[in-house]
Amino acid sequence: MWRIAGVDEAGRGPLAGPVVAAAVILRTGRPIAGLADSKLLPARTRELLSVVIKDEAVCFGIGWADGAEIDTLNILQATFLAMRRAVLAMRILPDELWVDGNRLPSLHGFGKKLVARAIIAGDATEAAISAASILAKTARDSYMNQMDTIYPQYCFASHKGYPTQTHRQLLALHGACPLHRRSFAPVRRVLKAL
Repeated sequence: MWRIAGVDEAGRGPLAGPVVAAAVILRTGRPIAGLADSKLLPARTRELLSVVIKDEAVCFGIGWADGAEIDTLNILQATFLAMRRAVLAMRILPDELWVDGNRLPSLHGFGKKLVARAIIAGDATEAAISAASILAKTARDSYMNQMDTIYPQYCFASHKGYPTQTHRQLLALHGACPLHRRSFAPVRRVLKAL
């Protein structure tokens, strides 16, 4: 049986926190109602769908790249690293990857030859990519909620590290914490001002 995994990420744009990717193989003939691009779903709906996806999928994997890796590699390469880690975290290696976007991570070193397709707006058109989008977003949001308890002065639970006006103001007020991406211009400016 040919197995296709949808792959997507969450967290390329924030000033703080990891980039998180997920890979999901869905069961053939067992669609999950409500799958869509995670950015279009309310948080509660994403959380409920995340549980269903984890229960119903053939398998899934989640991969991370932290702020230090983002600063060292750049956000695109760190995203690809998180995607590779998500695929490697699966208990069943897929035969093909459908990746949201217009570029693909390296397919070397998986122990078998993989086929891959980059699909622009795939998180809105392909169920497996939508499922991966939801798992990546809920995993990252959960992590940022936990980080809010460690760094409450940044209000990470409300903006998840994205460059909102509130986050920028708090960053200017408190400086950068270990979660902040030092290679991102707004964080770099704050660090230079100190």
